[in-house]
Amino acid sequence: MGSVKGKSKIIFEQLPFSIRFGIICNVKKASKKIKYGRILLKLSGEVLGNRETGECIDPKNLAFMAERVKKIHKMGVQVGIVLGGGNIFRGLTGAGKGVNRVTGDSMGMLATIINGLAMMNALESIGVPTRVMTSIEMPKLAEPFIQRKALRHFEKGRVVIFAGGTGNPYFSTDSAAALRASEIGAEALLKATKVDGVYTADPKKDPKAKKYASLKYETALEKRLKVMDSAAFALCMDNGIPIVVFDFFDGNALERVVKGDAVGTVVSDK
Repeated sequence: MGSVKGKSKIIFEQLPFSIRFGIICNVKKASKKIKYGRILLKLSGEVLGNRETGECIDPKNLAFMAERVKKIHKMGVQVGIVLGGGNIFRGLTGAGKGVNRVTGDSMGMLATIINGLAMMNALESIGVPTRVMTSIEMPKLAEPFIQRKALRHFEKGRVVIFAGGTGNPYFSTDSAAALRASEIGAEALLKATKVDGVYTADPKKDPKAKKYASLKYETALEKRLKVMDSAAFALCMDNGIPIVVFDFFDGNALERVVKGDAVGTVVSDK
């Protein structure tokens, strides 16, 4: 078993043949079910909140999202997560209300860390080992982002939440998601939304809007389809990372996406 090294290999080889055979068969069986073995899941911070109650973080929404992640984690998928911070503070919005843009973006970065810690707590409360890694060093709260350490967490079966955006102003959390996806070698960037894909126009405003089953990166950029910003699209395009846009709240859509089923819209070079 090539992925087992050192002491783990010795322990594995000491197991009875029937158990070793069963483990190998289960691994092979699981790999056949999954198209994307390592993914970067981009979640909007706004889906954590509740506009009716005014809560920035609704425990029910948080629990729902954690359960969805747990399901694909149990399937053997290595999961990285980037959360937005719009439920607490959005730098661009603050800039429009007199807040210095750099200061506003810094506040937005801190908001994503709050969301990341909340998600970590929700995941660990249901038995999913999780780590938060931040672009801004705050060792008493989370680990600083180091690519090799992140990969090590994946190897140990942990979900990794990347918080703090890119650590720089003027970059969205979409760009942060594309950057982290590139750094960890993600096989796909899953853009979770409340809409079941990318449309020719806003389906809520235009009843004639048609959904794309697939798109090329260049087409998405040319048509200025506002799903992810141009910097995020360009980064995924340069690194050949497909973007899957899907409705996170549509039942088992997340599980179907990682299996490679026809869900949402796939943006790639094909």
